[in-house]
Amino acid sequence: MDPRIQEIEREYLRSDLPAFDPGDTVRVRVRVVEGKKERVQAFEGICIARSGSSVGETFTVRKISGGVGVERIFPSHSPSIAGIEIIRRGHVRRAKLYYLRERVGKRARVRERRWWLSEKHRAAMLATQAPPPPTAEEIAAEEAEMVELVEEARLAEEARLAAAAAAAGEGEAAAETEAVEADAEEIGDEAPADVTAEAAEAEEAGEPEEPLSDEEDAQKAAQVDS
Repeated sequence: MDPRIQEIEREYLRSDLPAFDPGDTVRVRVRVVEGKKERVQAFEGICIARSGSSVGETFTVRKISGGVGVERIFPSHSPSIAGIEIIRRGHVRRAKLYYLRERVGKRARVRERRWWLSEKHRAAMLATQAPPPPTAEEIAAEEAEMVELVEEARLAEEARLAAAAAAAGEGEAAAETEAVEADAEEIGDEAPADVTAEAAEAEEAGEPEEPLSDEEDAQKAAQVDS
């Protein structure tokens, strides 16, 4: 076969179905579409044959219903198969069990493998089976949980931004307060120096310092403030 065709077919191969052989009792869950509704129908029986390869592989399941043998052929990689469950393993030495069509009653039974009865092997086989598809309730619960996580992340981000803005505002206010205090200290340091210099000059001149009137005192204070 052309490698390009094999590459295309490889995309449609399913790997989520358990491995089984002819002689095994399986329960095939098939999707059935009726109008706009879809349901899953189970078909349980003995796998009597497997044929084909790649995407064209098929398997045949036979069961007895009302004393009549019924067989169905399923494509192994069909998307219409919702899942396959292995009920028990059969011990056979043939790849095709068409001889079961001619047998009825107990003679149509397949001997079960002994090792399949052990809990260890049964648990290991059940662990390899594909889990059932999620229900609508499970999907809705997952979506609700995802929405809650997104909302929590959004609130946390808003709280972080608000804290950062508050910290920045406090830093600016502290800087302004420090600047005002520094200006006040500079003004306070300059005013006494001027007064002290005038007093020193007056003492050197030998002129007694006369008390100032109220108007002069107000003018002096205004000059110092300016």
